[in-house]
Amino acid sequence: MDLFRMRIQRPQFQRLLLCLALNAAWLPPAAHATAPTHCTRACLGNLIAQYMKGMVAHDAGSLPVTPHVRFTQNGAVMKLGGGLWLTASGIGAYEQEILDVPGHTAAAQAIVLEEGDKPVLFALRLKERGGRISEIETMVVRSDKDSVLFDPAGFDKGNAQMAYVPPSSEIDPRAAAVRIAMKYPQGLRVGSFVQVDAPFATDSYRIENGVHTAGAGCTRAGCENIKTQKIIQHPDVRARVAAVDDRLGIVLLYLDFGNTKQYGPGRALVTFEAFKVYGGQIHAVNAILHMASATAGSGWERQGPIKAVPAG
Repeated sequence: MDLFRMRIQRPQFQRLLLCLALNAAWLPPAAHATAPTHCTRACLGNLIAQYMKGMVAHDAGSLPVTPHVRFTQNGAVMKLGGGLWLTASGIGAYEQEILDVPGHTAAAQAIVLEEGDKPVLFALRLKERGGRISEIETMVVRSDKDSVLFDPAGFDKGNAQMAYVPPSSEIDPRAAAVRIAMKYPQGLRVGSFVQVDAPFATDSYRIENGVHTAGAGCTRAGCENIKTQKIIQHPDVRARVAAVDDRLGIVLLYLDFGNTKQYGPGRALVTFEAFKVYGGQIHAVNAILHMASATAGSGWERQGPIKAVPAG
């Protein structure tokens, strides 16, 4: 009897399956599951190119963004298309990309031109999701009272290390590269790179807003050696890893130096600082920085205080 019932009901069952299949075919595209998009280095680089092109064209609508994309400039939340998008007129001579495939992040330090070809220092972090941009963090530094240092052309002078592609055998694992780069804010915290034994290469240098401020290329007295150079204590310095490029050996940190009272009441330096790390050493440091309110925040409050360095 049971077998007889199954034979009678089989045509009905087949018709039900056919109906379900037809209904699924008519579902809107968003209802179908899609495989996540894998964004390669080329893909991340293209997002930066699209961003720069769209900004200069004042066409925010050309960007592939997620529905709830978040955009900040110098810590202030803005509508995409505001800020530098309103005044950018061209791209300058310098651009260093930092492409983090595992971290789904595309970052850059660059020179952008404003109306009248005035150079602006520019730092960019894009978060990628499914081939689209979900986060946009920017820093814009002009030649004014808050720029501290300003010589955009200096990023092209004596700065070959940052673009150098190390052999794969010298690329440090991601976690190790971050630990090495974090020696820098640890040194800032205690006021000594020697005390934390920051592993600078013998020919390492630092460029801040285009000005050589330490190591090779620095001409001021006492700045010849980046590791032994005298620095002040920054007990409240905070750091966030923005991107890690495991092909170029670059770790990009967002640093808030904290209120040391050395920069004026209620003021602090904030910076996107790129560290060239390979072979277990820091070979170059490129910073785009400006002065900000010590209480303003970055708009992306994920950075944490630097831990004390263990004794010995």
